Amino acid sequence: MSEKGSFFSSLFRRKKNKDATPAEHEASAADAIEEVEEVGTEAEQQSEAERRAEPTVEKAEQGTAAESVAAEPEVEVVAEPEVEQALEPGPEQEQEPELEPEVEQATELAEPLAAAEEEVETPAVTQTPTVTAERPKKKGWFQRLREGLRKTSGNLGSGLSSLFLGKKIDDDLFEELETHLLMADVGIETTTRIIKQLTEHASRHELKDAEALYDRLKEEMAGLLEPVSQPLVIPENHTGPFVILMVGVNGVGKTTTIGKLARQFKAEGKSVMLAAGDTFRAAAVEQLQVWGERNDIPVIAQHTGADSASVLYDAVEAAKARGVDVLLADTAGRLQNKSNLMEELKKIVRVMQKVDPAMPHEVMLTLDAGTGQNAMSQAKLFNEAAPITGLVMSKLDGTAKGGVIFGLADQFQIPIRYIGVGEQLEDLRPFNAEEFVSALFASNDSDETQTQDV
Repeated sequence: MSEKGSFFSSLFRRKKNKDATPAEHEASAADAIEEVEEVGTEAEQQSEAERRAEPTVEKAEQGTAAESVAAEPEVEVVAEPEVEQALEPGPEQEQEPELEPEVEQATELAEPLAAAEEEVETPAVTQTPTVTAERPKKKGWFQRLREGLRKTSGNLGSGLSSLFLGKKIDDDLFEELETHLLMADVGIETTTRIIKQLTEHASRHELKDAEALYDRLKEEMAGLLEPVSQPLVIPENHTGPFVILMVGVNGVGKTTTIGKLARQFKAEGKSVMLAAGDTFRAAAVEQLQVWGERNDIPVIAQHTGADSASVLYDAVEAAKARGVDVLLADTAGRLQNKSNLMEELKKIVRVMQKVDPAMPHEVMLTLDAGTGQNAMSQAKLFNEAAPITGLVMSKLDGTAKGGVIFGLADQFQIPIRYIGVGEQLEDLRPFNAEEFVSALFASNDSDETQTQDV
């Protein structure tokens, strides 16, 4: 058995060496044949049952031999089976040639699989494009103004350009122009004045074609607004609180305008106080207090239903005592045709003047541009109750009736302090006539103004 054991061990050590050359395999096979001849007698004593079990081992050994001696089929077919049939050491040695090739085979299979996984995963990481979301550019003020005036511009401004295209100057052209101006709520009197001025220029042959008439129209409309383009300016040497009394009908945006103005004044370095003079509307006091908390500004208020004049009197005294620069006083919304409410407004002015005859320093009327010609009636009656010193045109972005601003400027010559074209804080801006007319007549697809300052 010692000879058989040494032969069997040397045989399987040679099998494990996959890197052996074909010549070496041939030498090993020759040695194996010689040893088989020496132990042939013992091989004949194998039982028939044991030889029947050998094909299973034989197949496994053939597979192993095929891997080890891939280039030499002769050794695999002739020499190997005789050795395996002659020498069958026992069950323990049967497992050794079966397990080791399986381990080696599993290792060989695992390596290409791992490499294949790396080849599949790597492109997914390196080749995936990186998408960077671009932050939308913040629109400049002029662009927001132009977009806000787009509805009004449809009847007035850039919407008129097609009216003059290829036309000759005649009565029909003037009639069409008059219709557009009235549809934009410019007003009858102001429209009549504009048409009269253009007709005179045409009769003097100062306008060679319809395009020249269009340019002249822009000049006439800008001329109506220039005298009232007067932003509010608080004198630097002003002593005591500068009192701004906000008035207007219900729903025009007085309280919201107060909140935005307070924020702007504070940004300019001024100390500000708010007075909740609207004691009738539900939640009006709370709304103003929210603005005060948001901007860290004190609010003087009383309970709902309190006398508005009394609240504002207390606010004026408190502003004087604290050395406040600007006092913004809210009032209840009132319809211009209600005489008793207009009388109450007169009372508020008288009470303030008891503290200082110059108060209020500014009576600012807020008008909703969407009311069209009704805004003309509001301006007239409010101006009779408390002389209006400034206008705020709100909600210009939601209406096609923005042309009323030309009628207001023409009929009342009241300075237009601010205009609003949106809900954001920066959408309330000091009025500028040239800028307004340029935005109104700007082409909708023009990009020349997108780089204007915010």
